Amino acid sequence: MSDQARGSDRARGSDRARGLPPGWPPEVRPPGSDGWERSATAWLLDQCPPEYRGHRVVVRHPLVLAWLAGHHVTASGEAVRRALAQARAELAADVPAPTLTALLEVLEAERVRLIAAHRAVTLVVDALRGHRYVPRL
Repeated sequence: MSDQARGSDRARGSDRARGLPPGWPPEVRPPGSDGWERSATAWLLDQCPPEYRGHRVVVRHPLVLAWLAGHHVTASGEAVRRALAQARAELAADVPAPTLTALLEVLEAERVRLIAAHRAVTLVVDALRGHRYVPRL
């Protein structure tokens, strides 16, 4: 098992111990803790285009930001899905095969990252709306 996988397993175990749902972003403090909304805002801004940082209504209202982040992550996921579907047909004649293979690997990794980000944004939205996670046995 790689160090990254071990760290990920430890993070999941730690999340369960703190009462956090699977997929909770490690950068965001647990709901209700000191500074949790501040940490959620910082993380959500990282999921959005940098221009969002310049809009007061977005930065000052975490639920608004989370809603926008959800749309952005969904749209990014759709863009990656389309790129994966079209890359070979549109680039095979113009780039070397190893480059195309490397691109497909990057896109697949980004697809996986965006699926996890979508889950995490959804969890943060729920927490901002006051929903509390209850672990199942």
